[in-house]
Amino acid sequence: MEQYSVLMSVYHLNSPEELKQSIDSMLNQTIKAEQFVLVEDGPIADELSSVIEGYCVNNKSLFTVVKLSENQGLGKALDAGLLQCRNDLVARMDADDISLPERCEKLLKLFEANPKLAIAGTNINEFYDDPSKVVSSRVVPNDYKSICKFMKRRSPFNHSTVMFRKSEVLRCGGYGKMRRKQDLDLFARMINMDCYALNINESLLLFRSNEGNYKRRKSWEYCKSYIDVMRENYKRGYCSLIDLAFVTVGQVIMHVAPMGVMKFLSDTFLRKQRK
Repeated sequence: MEQYSVLMSVYHLNSPEELKQSIDSMLNQTIKAEQFVLVEDGPIADELSSVIEGYCVNNKSLFTVVKLSENQGLGKALDAGLLQCRNDLVARMDADDISLPERCEKLLKLFEANPKLAIAGTNINEFYDDPSKVVSSRVVPNDYKSICKFMKRRSPFNHSTVMFRKSEVLRCGGYGKMRRKQDLDLFARMINMDCYALNINESLLLFRSNEGNYKRRKSWEYCKSYIDVMRENYKRGYCSLIDLAFVTVGQVIMHVAPMGVMKFLSDTFLRKQRK
């Protein structure tokens, strides 16, 4: 089975304890990574540095640390890390989520069974403080035709679950220049540039959700970035004016609505709630 690299970005607001949980979840995969690329996106606290140094000391040949002199944002940090990945297959991981042990093995098997596959991901289960208490799930389409249709209005991938081919991501321009929603922009370009894509219809990652996630989705910078990506899609001829209008109106409503209404809309229409 093909070897793969893990790609993760860390910045100063990450929690040392959550970072440990995240890294450990990738080290405990049933099929181990050949390389783990960690990007320090600008200066980070000594405690975070100590966590990273501890892993590097114990796994000298595994970890590649890329240090950026100032905070560049997730997209640019991932582009810098991607260039250091030794393997064509790259598994993304965020510094505060938890991958289930079979996540990478199941994705690798999907790539092995589909030689033309360029990108694949999974569903996610969301939790607040306790990973054993799942509160909601984000389910994405799993076949190529449905992914292409879904992309016209929403991201068909959960970013921290994806595994992709480095060569295809670079061919499509990498994460690009956007400060926010850079993953949505990349996925749109990849689908628009004929990258074959699939998802596993199974939740293989625990996503840490909190009040900050809702505030971030409600910020104008976030909403505007979402609209900007879809505007670029429209210019490329990949989505219709109706699709663009739908996204624009939806994001404006999310921005101006009271927090309680925004949460209701997000939880009702964008997530599957757990009882």
